[in-house]
Amino acid sequence: MNSAKSVNFTGLVTVVGDVMLDSYWKGPSNRISPEAPVPVVRVTDREERAGGAANVAINIASLGAPCNLVGIVGEDKNAEILEKIVRSHSIKTDFVLTKDHPTITKLRVLSRNQQLLRLDFEDSFSNLDEDMILKSFKESIKNSKVVIFSDYGKGSLASVSKMIEITSSLGIMSLIDPKGTDFEKYRGATLLTPNMSEFEAVVGKVANDDDLEQKALALINKLDLKMLLVTRSEDGMSLIRPGMNAVHLPTYAREVYDVTGAGDTVIGTLGTCLASGMDIVTSCEYANSAAGIVVGKIGTSTVSPQELERALGKNAESHGVLSEDELYKVVRELQSHGEKVVMTNGCFDIIHPGHVTYLRQAKALGSKLIVAVNSDDSVKRLKGDSRPINSLEDRIAVLSGLSSVDYVVSFSEDTPQKLISRILPDILVKGGDYKVEEIAGHKEVIANGGKVVIIPFVEGKSTTRIVNKIQNV
Repeated sequence: MNSAKSVNFTGLVTVVGDVMLDSYWKGPSNRISPEAPVPVVRVTDREERAGGAANVAINIASLGAPCNLVGIVGEDKNAEILEKIVRSHSIKTDFVLTKDHPTITKLRVLSRNQQLLRLDFEDSFSNLDEDMILKSFKESIKNSKVVIFSDYGKGSLASVSKMIEITSSLGIMSLIDPKGTDFEKYRGATLLTPNMSEFEAVVGKVANDDDLEQKALALINKLDLKMLLVTRSEDGMSLIRPGMNAVHLPTYAREVYDVTGAGDTVIGTLGTCLASGMDIVTSCEYANSAAGIVVGKIGTSTVSPQELERALGKNAESHGVLSEDELYKVVRELQSHGEKVVMTNGCFDIIHPGHVTYLRQAKALGSKLIVAVNSDDSVKRLKGDSRPINSLEDRIAVLSGLSSVDYVVSFSEDTPQKLISRILPDILVKGGDYKVEEIAGHKEVIANGGKVVIIPFVEGKSTTRIVNKIQNV
């Protein structure tokens, strides 16, 4: 079976910049305060997320890549919470502690999905002894392929010019998500990723693509950069390199729900791809696709390797064909977003109208349909030496081409009990006149809160009937 394999992101990326804790206090608001004309929120739920440079690092870790994170935090409880969140993603942290400044924290108060208030707890770190962070920086970038500088203007990158010099001397690529209009401090970097507003604030209003290219080349020359990537919201992104044609990538977003953290996703994905040996254009394609995925989610989100593969249509001949490990990750992700996963299984030797109707009915029970297919050896043991008529590869190719089928996975045992007990779909479907207790995997699915559905086969439609008819011709 030629299953689609996720890209193996192995290169170490170090993220340096302004780390922060995003805190959300949520609850109902049913009255106005007698003390002032403001709503009273009864806090019933609290949530903490990693923000700023820490969110960039989590985007990298979500792609399966190794990552180090360097930043400045206060000696306080919020620093402990932030570090716990980051380390839960297997990210190596090297935080510089300061007694005189709090960990940058943004507290948002929400009611009925509406943000009522934001409180920022922060002091600029720009007056701290630069030797403190430079020491952590030099230690963390050892063995790194790429260093990402995530600048939110809070002072953690006050020494960014020296940091760029250090990375350059070591032959490490430096990618920068810039802040403000002083781009001079980023001189000598490999690549900058300003959004269009940031870019125009530095170079002036852009009239069209030609004008953008000319202004970008002038900025590259002025700051001794290698290249520039301008993110352009609904217009996608543009990669500008001296002596080469510009690459303008259209947006991949179908629906935009929330742009929070999209810039973090772009530079995180870009750095991850470059660190793993991809060329810059392919890396930009992945970053652009990742941005299109993340803006279709609510809140600061990340992207998985499987989502990227599907969005980019990699290995189109086996699109939706996954290994068991890949399928496990995809299903957990789908279920975490409230999607109902349906699973069925069979030999599917010769696809006929009965199969098509059955699979369409199965898909209608949920949002995603998985089809588990017996391997060739498994079919032989069940059906005899003359079967299967079609090889596993051919059967998978046909199944993955059906509009009702989202994912295909193979199994080599006589039954898919082991596979089903690991995947644990929300709904397990079987065709025919079985009893629930006769269906492989029913115990595990039901024990997990799922259900088993039996769909009658279409009368007169079967692979055996087709084979017999052919033999009698």
